[in-house]
Amino acid sequence: MSVRVRLAPSPTGTLHIGTARTAVFNWLFARNQGGTFILRVEDTDTERSKAEYTDNILAGLKWLGLDWDEGPFFQSQRLDLYKQAVQTLLDKGLAYRCYCTPDELEAMREAQRAAKQAPRYDNRHRNLTDAERDAYEAEGRTAVIRFKIDDDREIAWNDMVRDRVSWNTNDLGGDMVIARAANAGEVGQPLYNLAVVVDDIDMKISHVIRGEDHIANTAKQILLYEALGATVPEFAHTPLILNEKGAKLSKRDGVTSVSDFQARGYTAAAIGNYMTLLGWSPADGEERFTLEDAAKQFSFDRVNKAGAKFDWDKLNWLNGQILHALPVSELLPLLVPYWKEAGYQFDLETDREWLEAITATIGPSLSVLSEAVEMSRPMMSETIELADKAKQQLELDGVTAVLTHVIQQAEAAERFDAEVAQQIINTVTQALNVKKGLVMKSLRAALTGELSGPDLIQSWVVLHQRGLALGRLQAAIG
Repeated sequence: MSVRVRLAPSPTGTLHIGTARTAVFNWLFARNQGGTFILRVEDTDTERSKAEYTDNILAGLKWLGLDWDEGPFFQSQRLDLYKQAVQTLLDKGLAYRCYCTPDELEAMREAQRAAKQAPRYDNRHRNLTDAERDAYEAEGRTAVIRFKIDDDREIAWNDMVRDRVSWNTNDLGGDMVIARAANAGEVGQPLYNLAVVVDDIDMKISHVIRGEDHIANTAKQILLYEALGATVPEFAHTPLILNEKGAKLSKRDGVTSVSDFQARGYTAAAIGNYMTLLGWSPADGEERFTLEDAAKQFSFDRVNKAGAKFDWDKLNWLNGQILHALPVSELLPLLVPYWKEAGYQFDLETDREWLEAITATIGPSLSVLSEAVEMSRPMMSETIELADKAKQQLELDGVTAVLTHVIQQAEAAERFDAEVAQQIINTVTQALNVKKGLVMKSLRAALTGELSGPDLIQSWVVLHQRGLALGRLQAAIG
């Protein structure tokens, strides 16, 4: 069987991390099986769907490296196909027009609540006579289209993640609305469950891979596949992404959009890597890999049933490992946008050597790209402000003598590089008989205004090359 999978995002918001993880699993399975990955945009919610969200989703998938083989297809351009399917169900007697008003439906639900019953449509219009239908239409009522769901039937399938899953039709809420209200004789806009099934049939989808929150939809959709005479695809319901408390990850937990992760300075490689680990683990136990490497060994046998907790520390570690492995020539272009947004003044061509020196200095300390703004501030700015702890350090006994001696040594040096800087520190430590920590902390406080940061020696060298080091040392003892 030819494997054909699809990602079907709704452009009612930006590309959510959960949708991105679904995209990753679909892509990995398709590539592992030599199959086809299809992109389908479910934009029939005309009130909430926006072009900028579609652009965001497509850009996010491209950024992650999730190339698709067919599409993007847009449901808004396929409405006639869905309406034909609805009419087919009407003609077969498997669907019908329901003329219930919102007030009547609310009264029904209120009675069910009072009786402590689960809310469900009671199928009251399933068997209307022609006279009853004519009477409702004469009143000017519009009708939704409902699909008949028989009571007390078990719907079961062998899920690629969860093994056997079963659902009783009594728990599906009664006959299902598959098209919005429309005037007499017309079919209104088809709804999600109907459109999804029609698209999957038309696109010959072999495997439906999506989050476990769609399990109830799967039971309804299996009934529609059968009613339309189609082969039911295989299903894989992946675990939800959870926050630290074990609840479904939401906007309240901070960043959830792929574009937000990108803006914060995470790399596509790290996000793709981490999304794969949210619910799946490779047989070799490795945690760092490319999507291409993961695709070679991906299978649903190693996808967990339990929810996957989002671990910021692991993501930051992964991102840091990827950044640390980048050569300066590749890391520098990634940092430039963050420096520009911070307002730092430089010319990428004439200042390249200086910028490369800064990149080499801060690179080993980065977890995310956006940290470069603060880490490089002492090297990018003409002046600095001393943090309180830095001020306290410079007020300690003996610090003035230490910095004075450092200035003398630096001014006397014929050249200045990392080796010379280290020699100056050793010389001052021995000459004044002070601890090396006092010299290092005082130097850092004077040069950067902080007591922590990137490698001190490299920072000092960069500042010296820019002509800023001696002035800051002199100001610290001024």
